[in-house]
Amino acid sequence: MSENLDELREGSAAPDFTLPSSTGKDVSLHALRGKKVVLYFYPKDDTAGCTKEACSFRDNLPKFEKLDAVILGVSKDSLESHESFIKKYGLNFTLLSDEDLKVHHLYDTWKEKNNYGKKYMGTDRSTFVIGEDGKIKKVFRHVSVDGHEKEVLEALAS
Repeated sequence: MSENLDELREGSAAPDFTLPSSTGKDVSLHALRGKKVVLYFYPKDDTAGCTKEACSFRDNLPKFEKLDAVILGVSKDSLESHESFIKKYGLNFTLLSDEDLKVHHLYDTWKEKNNYGKKYMGTDRSTFVIGEDGKIKKVFRHVSVDGHEKEVLEALAS
């Protein structure tokens, strides 16, 4: 959604949202003011790349917590799917369900993709580092999973 692109620049206010979470309670971005937030969008629970990304955040959670950061994973999967994903891999952070894609559109992460000539709509793997003031500190688009958690930690520490 092009009308939100200006909001997604580093230094701009992160679009607020409220989504159902794997904790059983809704999570609102504005309620996390005062904390750093790693908001990452991923395509699908329990797929190779998404599992690798989630497990790298899981394994490095103490480093994120040391920087007073909260990790939130967002996909269009249901809460039931998230629950299964969390249990299977021992994930220790919150997953948010954006089944109607409202937040994907706010953050411009729902894109046309092309796989072997087949075009379809899907999640563009993206991460937004949001500062304590609610402003976007760093934007990572078209994320490559390998080493991504290190890039995010560096962005949080700077």
